[in-house]
Amino acid sequence: MSAIEILDRADLESLAAFDTVIDVRSPGEFAQDHAPGAVNLPVLSDAERAEVGTIYVQEDRFKARRVGAAYVAANVARHLQGPLAERPGSFRPLLYCWRGGMRSNAMAVILSQVGWRTTVLAGGYMTWRRHVTARLYDGTLPFRLVLLDGYTGCGKTDVLQRLAARGVQTIDLEGLAAHRGSLLGGLRDQPQPSQKMFESRLLGLIDRLDPAAPVVVEAESSKVGERMVPPALWQAMTAAPRIELAAAPDARARYLVSAYRDISEDRAGLDEALRRLPTPPGRKRLAAWGELADAGDFEALALALMELHYDPAYRRSSRKETRPSLGTVELGGLEPADLEAAADRIAEMIAG
Repeated sequence: MSAIEILDRADLESLAAFDTVIDVRSPGEFAQDHAPGAVNLPVLSDAERAEVGTIYVQEDRFKARRVGAAYVAANVARHLQGPLAERPGSFRPLLYCWRGGMRSNAMAVILSQVGWRTTVLAGGYMTWRRHVTARLYDGTLPFRLVLLDGYTGCGKTDVLQRLAARGVQTIDLEGLAAHRGSLLGGLRDQPQPSQKMFESRLLGLIDRLDPAAPVVVEAESSKVGERMVPPALWQAMTAAPRIELAAAPDARARYLVSAYRDISEDRAGLDEALRRLPTPPGRKRLAAWGELADAGDFEALALALMELHYDPAYRRSSRKETRPSLGTVELGGLEPADLEAAADRIAEMIAG
């Protein structure tokens, strides 16, 4: 039997030394947040965990341990016959549970008896969480950020993706947060991750970036949907220089109709979102917008929303802007060729 080893840190470099990082917590716990790249091989299901916890509190601790041990043994057996069945003798797993206690150690004992060099993360998931907090709340980020700014509908996210395809380092906050960053930005059938999961995804990306090269990030507010940009990144964003994209209103309206097609197809969701505008539209305006939606004239509706809400908000923000400008990239249109040309221009601007 191999001895169980202990790891006392949870930075990505340390985690990457293992063949697989195994989160043995329940699926519900894993869904809330987990270390980047971890796989979920639970030793207790959500229902089993709840049952054992209830027995522990309301009945008898010994009985809870006995019932829990039976579930753990059965679940680990399934993992050995399933996801772990083809692992070679040289397999090096790292296991963690909530605090590095009974669940991870129970599975580690069995895996070590198989003969695998098994390691448990001391402190479990909470060690990873403390690492995230230290980096994103208490630390500073050593990057040269460049903000991609501009009116709503200028294709900033599209350009950001094209920059990434060119090898430019980027941080796609909207992708990480599963939200398009505006009042109508929610993604249909795709809820936002928890705040902790958002931060884990963000740190997993940040730790792979080269501090010597610039990093482009879209100019967002301090929240992307309901997810807060962590203080270390937000502080860096507030001091970063800007590149502004500019396009004509009619082109922006056409782009928004395409980008937000899922919203236009969900009439009830669209109506609810329009009622939540920070500038109350009033009954007559809501009725007029409803008529545009009923007629399928979503470009006119987009222009109206830009005029009432999005553009005034951007102009107010711009008047208060203190971050230096690296220049403006004018887009003749927002077709793929225009966005490709914009990405080429921005890559040139930040290269120096």
